[in-house]
Amino acid sequence: MSEEILLQLAYEALLLVASVVAPPILAALTTGLLVGLAQAITQVQDQALSLAFRIAAVFGALVLSGQWAFDRIACFAGRVLEMVAFA
Repeated sequence: MSEEILLQLAYEALLLVASVVAPPILAALTTGLLVGLAQAITQVQDQALSLAFRIAAVFGALVLSGQWAFDRIACFAGRVLEMVAFA
């Protein structure tokens, strides 16, 4: 394999990782902001409440985007293995 192909694969792998982890991270960020806003409005400063909602949001995002993420990872892995097998 040439250096160009390896660099392209590394670039695609980084983009794949960023796209796969985006849904849970965005869910946690959005939930954290909304719970923080609600806590500021109601003046209830309970850390466990915020954590519980964020964990539930991340779990929900993983359930909803899990199949999509698996398909993307499997497709990428298949392409890489084909490149290695025929190199």
